[in-house]
Amino acid sequence: MEGVIPVTLRINGIDRNLQVDPRTTLLDCIRETVALTGTKKGCDHGQCGACTVHVNGRRVNSCLTLALMHDGDEITTIEGIGTPENLHPMQAAFVACDGYQCGYCTSGQIMSAVALLKEPCGPGDADVKELMSGNICRCGAYPNIVSAIQQVRQKA
Repeated sequence: MEGVIPVTLRINGIDRNLQVDPRTTLLDCIRETVALTGTKKGCDHGQCGACTVHVNGRRVNSCLTLALMHDGDEITTIEGIGTPENLHPMQAAFVACDGYQCGYCTSGQIMSAVALLKEPCGPGDADVKELMSGNICRCGAYPNIVSAIQQVRQKA
């Protein structure tokens, strides 16, 4: 196909040798090309956090970056942190604390929360809220999201 460029993305531990249009965002590549639909397209402007993934261990709004920029990078999506039979502790805490309502923002919230565990963050709820401020929940499940994150932090 004319105009496509080869790129290798390591997504959830699997190398994907892809041919992508140079204008393709990482989000669209993950959802449309690789068919991992857990990462959500919310605002498509980097304002809501629904598209959060990890790139080389750091959280990234995948709607704001081009797939080609990540040739050879390690990308982790919500599908890569746990399975229904073996949930990541943050996924289990979101379930236990009812950290979701409609669920649309949940994958991005969880990916940001997992990244937060490795970032400098003070002990209080306000500290957690500040580090999670890039993720919006239209349903308003914030108290339960903070409770889930704090539960995991206390067990760590």
